[in-house]
Amino acid sequence: MAESMGIPGMGGGLMRYKEEYNSKFKFGPGVVVAMIIITIAFVIGLRMFYA
Repeated sequence: MAESMGIPGMGGGLMRYKEEYNSKFKFGPGVVVAMIIITIAFVIGLRMFYA
């Protein structure tokens, strides 16, 4: 009976594209955290000097 109902195949609609995306920019997690901290410090500095 399940065959006549048209049940989709394995995967449940999930598609797998290329597993590893090769980007021109590769940053480690430490660099990303450092950039976030620098950006927050920059914004706080601007608010202190211009507000």
